[in-house]
Amino acid sequence: MIVVTGGAGFIGSNVVAALNEEARRDVAVCDVLGADGKWQNLRKRIVQDIIPPAELLAWLEPRNDIEAVVHMGANSSTMATDADEVIERNFRFSLRLLDWCTARQVKLIYASSAATYGDGAQGFDDDMALSHLQTLRPLNLYGWSKHLFDQVVSTRREAGDALPPLCIGLKFFNVFGPNEAHKGPMMSLVSKYFAAIKAGQTIDLFRSYRPDYADGEQLRDFIYVADVTDVILWLLDQESGVGLFNLGSGRARSFIDLTGAIFDALGLPRRIRFVEMPDGLRDRYQYFTQADPARLHAAGYNRPATELEEAVTHFVRTYLDTPDAYR
Repeated sequence: MIVVTGGAGFIGSNVVAALNEEARRDVAVCDVLGADGKWQNLRKRIVQDIIPPAELLAWLEPRNDIEAVVHMGANSSTMATDADEVIERNFRFSLRLLDWCTARQVKLIYASSAATYGDGAQGFDDDMALSHLQTLRPLNLYGWSKHLFDQVVSTRREAGDALPPLCIGLKFFNVFGPNEAHKGPMMSLVSKYFAAIKAGQTIDLFRSYRPDYADGEQLRDFIYVADVTDVILWLLDQESGVGLFNLGSGRARSFIDLTGAIFDALGLPRRIRFVEMPDGLRDRYQYFTQADPARLHAAGYNRPATELEEAVTHFVRTYLDTPDAYR
């Protein structure tokens, strides 16, 4: 049995889909379905149970058939302000899972985040050494909660303490793809812009306030969720290892590139204009993110990420521009 926490969410439900597509039916989901339609992310899937997070440890306790825990569940809002809630959900719950997986010697793959890098001033090096992690300064509560957990795993590793046989954290960059509808304002820009572009509207992108970046040429590392699930399935086949890996395409692309790819996928002329960035955002806005995948490649995963234009076209034509947008 493989347990996927956050298994009805965006990345989690894509993990469940990828497992089902590999003929894995022995999957259990841990999540809160709520009233925002998140259940539809699992509408096509076969799962053996759906467990509320508050009941997961009790559900796990008597079991001896758990092969791995893929821990994607979290409060992933970068705008969250309730620190106690975020720490309980993102840090302390993760610690309890880590301890259970360690005691039972069950594989653990967990979601970290590129938000742990803060403004990027220290670069985007996924070095797991505690001395390196301590130089990072996340800018928001979500990033900090993930950073705390990375440091615990690193501390235990360097102290020689017990860990799960496979314990891998994934620093997700800008992931996009199907099953994002429930995320509202936290959806990827492809999901956000699609309906407006199809309706013939003009898309607003932020002006640049740095001379080395033209308007709309601010850069992000965008990665298709299918590439993410490919990495996770590969990791599930590994027997052992402790690591912290960047998970992005490895190639920064501009917001013009991303937005233009949506227009192109729909066969529409590009309609883009540039607007002022809110004052409160200008001083903390990131102009560049790019994953360095060298450590993941050195660990043995060498499949290249899908090119941005190919990924956006697949997402638009296979999901967004169809009657059923769910994977």
